[in-house]
Amino acid sequence: MTLITDPQDAAAFCARQAEADFITVDTEFIRDTTYWPRLCLIQIAGPEEAAAIDPLAEGMDLEPLWSLFDKTDLLKVFHAARQDLEIFFHDSGRLPHPVFDTQVAAMVCGFGDQVGYEKLANRLAGARIDKSVRFADWAHRPLGRKQLDYALADVTHLRVIYQKLRRKLAKSERESWLEEEMAVLLNPATYRLEPDEAWRRLKSRSRDRRYLAHLRNLAAWREREAQRRNVPRNRILRDEQIYDIAGLSPQTAEDLARARGVSADYARGKVGQAILEAVAEGLATDEADLPKLPPREQPLEAGPVVDLLKVLLKLQCEQHGVAQRLVASSADLDALAAGDPDKERDLLQGWRGEIFGKAATALLKGQLLLTGDGSGGLQVTDRK
Repeated sequence: MTLITDPQDAAAFCARQAEADFITVDTEFIRDTTYWPRLCLIQIAGPEEAAAIDPLAEGMDLEPLWSLFDKTDLLKVFHAARQDLEIFFHDSGRLPHPVFDTQVAAMVCGFGDQVGYEKLANRLAGARIDKSVRFADWAHRPLGRKQLDYALADVTHLRVIYQKLRRKLAKSERESWLEEEMAVLLNPATYRLEPDEAWRRLKSRSRDRRYLAHLRNLAAWREREAQRRNVPRNRILRDEQIYDIAGLSPQTAEDLARARGVSADYARGKVGQAILEAVAEGLATDEADLPKLPPREQPLEAGPVVDLLKVLLKLQCEQHGVAQRLVASSADLDALAAGDPDKERDLLQGWRGEIFGKAATALLKGQLLLTGDGSGGLQVTDRK
């Protein structure tokens, strides 16, 4: 177990791993005080050796690592890859490919929703992970022996986990299921943070389209400012303040100072002026260009339909041994019950359609029934 702090050693290590069929990868990072995650450690394990590369070491050059990730004949294995891939995409502008995510593979193989690494390590590799340093300050140097042991364990046991899951996928002929999910992870659009779309993450308190325009402009300004200054969004403006300002629609510093947590000095300052400009832009937006209204809440009569779909989802996923969360979310079921054609089309595509989507649409059309199976359980039957 090696900590690599010399760029030449890092390049030599990457060159050795380039001959392997697969490598396992993990990272340690911090983002408590920044907008962009700060990469603190990169753990790599090949078939014969494992090491942690220190990106914070003086003179460290990660180009050999990015080149290793570019090799299309070398599989990169992660557990819960999304955050790691986001960091690599931001830092290098590239995404490792091809990729195998053991968390997604475990869900495909029926290990449950978003199964954790520790659980898989115990069940598939017979290992116990000491998590006592999990929340250590990974930017602090020197790193302790216990920290390095913990960090390397995240890739050494991953080798065994990957090999066993790969065999399970082959036995169940579900490799294509995983490939569909990896295609989403490897789409650069997954990691591009578009400021103009940031408002969609907020919970709107009004359906008024002018209010939504203020929400959109304020959220976009906050996102750009947070990115520029590399600080968390809420250091710029809290969500609650955005809601208040959007509702007040202030046009002067005095109006802005009435919003929650906004002082008169703040309202008259540079940031206050930027907020007022964002609101003014919303006021000047043509009616036709205002944001579209969010979907309406589901009518009360849709509630029982959603309940039926949840039961069907549970039965189908149990029958096929796959995690429910991977197939459809509660929001997916709500949209399907409301007759959303886009959601119906999404759930009919690929393997999801085979195990749930087709059955769900048949149930909604009255072509399937949920009936007792005679032993206290339920079963899905064709309507005669």
